[in-house]
This record gives sequence, C-alpha cells and structure tokens, in this order.
Amino acid sequence: MTSTDAKPEESPSGTRPARLPWWGKVPLALVVVAGLLFLGSRLDLLPGFGDLFGEETHDRTGPTLLESIQDLDRYEAASGNFQVVVDLEKDTKYLPDALKGTRTLFIGAGTVSSYVDFGSIGEKSVQVNDDRTAATIRLPHASLGKPAMDPDRSYAVSKQRGLLDRLGDLFSDNPADERAVNQLAARHIGEAAKDSELTSRAEKNTTSMLQGLLHSLGFTQVKVVYA
Repeated sequence: MTSTDAKPEESPSGTRPARLPWWGKVPLALVVVAGLLFLGSRLDLLPGFGDLFGEETHDRTGPTLLESIQDLDRYEAASGNFQVVVDLEKDTKYLPDALKGTRTLFIGAGTVSSYVDFGSIGEKSVQVNDDRTAATIRLPHASLGKPAMDPDRSYAVSKQRGLLDRLGDLFSDNPADERAVNQLAARHIGEAAKDSELTSRAEKNTTSMLQGLLHSLGFTQVKVVYA
C-alpha cells in the first residue's frame, strides 16, 4: 500500500473521532484571548517580564505650519480662571435611556482675558496742555476675549450611554468626542466672565499702566477716561 492509500486511523469502536464545529471553537478562542490579556496584565508584577511587553510611545507628528500672523492693537490687562461642572443629557422620544440616550458629567476649565483696544486711538483721543505737564487720554471700555479651554484641567467625570449609542461608538471614528460639552462649558464660562469684574479690573490696570508710563515722561497729571 502506497502513501497515497493511507487512511486516517479509526477509533477502536470503528468510528472516526468527531471534529469540533467552527461555532464551538469561538468560546474556546475567547477564553484563550482572555487568558493572554490576563497574563499580559500580570507580567509587570514579575521581575524581568515587565520590560518585555512594555508599551512604547512614538510621536510621528508632522511639522507645525504657521497659517497667519495678526497684529494686536490691544492691551491685555486682566485674565480670569474659571471652572464649571457641565451635566449634559440627551434623550430620545419614545425610547428608554437604557436603549437610546447619553448623559455626560464634565469638568470644564478655561481662562478669559479682558483687554482695552488701542487701535481706535486717534489724535483727538489724547489731549496735552501747552507745557506738557497734563494729559487726558480717552479710551473705549474694556472688552472680553473668547474663553480659552484648558485641556489639562478639563475632563469627563462620567459617561452614561444607551445600548444603541454604545453600538454606534464601535463604528465611529471618534467615539470619545467631547466637543459638545466643551462648547457648552465655554459658553457658561463666557457668561460667567460677563458677570465678573474682569472689565473693570482691566480698565483699572490700563489706567495704572498709562499713568506710570506718562509720569516717567515728565507728565505730572494723567487722566484716563473710558467712554
């Protein structure tokens, strides 16, 4: 009998051993993967094995491009640090939250600056007496800049998502998108800045700066008017 005539061995009972169907191998594969993950998480506890499977971080960021330069004709006179707790919930009509809905608890931190615009100063904005000892400067009222969120101090405390939202995250390019809560936090911080004393503090600091500058130039009386 040649090698091509060889037949698979049969069991003593005369029947071939049964093969495990493909769907029966799935739980076994899952058990193996879980075991490997558990083993990998425990390797760092053993001396010498932590470095073998340690993570490495590679920064392949491209060069930073300068898109534009803008000249600023304003004096940044004050800045305020703000923090807000955002509780954002999105519901769907006729569907329970466990199936469709999200709720995010987010800590948003950012700064808002207050400035005085010097770009509108003209010849009529500055009045000086004949002996150059007294000066009156007219400036516009201080304004508020846009809130600048601080990513190092902003973070999500908790996220609750329905089953359909979790399934949608599996096919999303950015499942941890937090733009909505960031924008909401920036809006609340901007509103809080309007109710604060930032603009009055900016005008006070601007006045002190101009008075010190003109006093060093020989002026004895310096008056700053905001209108």
